[in-house]
Amino acid sequence: MAALLQSIDARGVAILTLNRPEKRNALDSELVGLLKDAVEALDARADVRIITIEGAGNYFCAGGDIGSMLRVAQGSSYANEQDALALARMLHVVDAVSKPTIALAKGVVVGGGVGLLACCDIVIAAEDASFSLSEVRLGLLPAIVSPFLIRAIGLRQLRRYALTAERFSAAEAQRLGLVHCVTPKLELGLAQSAIVADLLRGAPGAQADVKSFFSECDGHGVEAELLREAAHRLAARRTSAEAQEGLSAFLEKRPPGWIAAD
Repeated sequence: MAALLQSIDARGVAILTLNRPEKRNALDSELVGLLKDAVEALDARADVRIITIEGAGNYFCAGGDIGSMLRVAQGSSYANEQDALALARMLHVVDAVSKPTIALAKGVVVGGGVGLLACCDIVIAAEDASFSLSEVRLGLLPAIVSPFLIRAIGLRQLRRYALTAERFSAAEAQRLGLVHCVTPKLELGLAQSAIVADLLRGAPGAQADVKSFFSECDGHGVEAELLREAAHRLAARRTSAEAQEGLSAFLEKRPPGWIAAD
């Protein structure tokens, strides 16, 4: 059975499904590698507009595979460090991909699964989902996911949940900023469809520019150099073929060319 399933519909919406339901879709070295490679490949495809990440069965992702981690820890120090680095690289690829990403959270989302959510642009959670950074209860720490979670929910909140390892609800995850939308479990697909429809109305090149420029802004104050770069980005985008089409379409009261005809 493939650990990762992939499909792409006619609109260019790709769905990556973590497919280890018997392990609550926990991340082992194989799944980490497959997810990284799949996201990189999808990012290179012009026909792909959106990437959705979800889990098979009743769970999104139960974090790292405990058995796999124990085996790696009992091996060489080099192999141990390379395994941790592979997880870091996968999360970075998901975080930096130029396409909009959506994650569907359900069940109990733990550790690395919470970190994976923090790397996605939009997170939709089932109202009965719960979340936990459980590493300290295993004698570990959430080192790899921390940079992404600090950005998503802030250091103060992360300290609490990383130190207590307590479970928190979907409503609390939304309050913290980890989750954007909470919906009944049976309506996850409807919520996803609504967001996909909105994303498909945007110009793909502009969306890629949004993601790359916001990454540059992250961690910077409003400085003169950053403002000059912002002006340069906007001026360059105004002259792009996409922007010319979008502006013309607005004035001509017609859909721009990147929106598929009904």
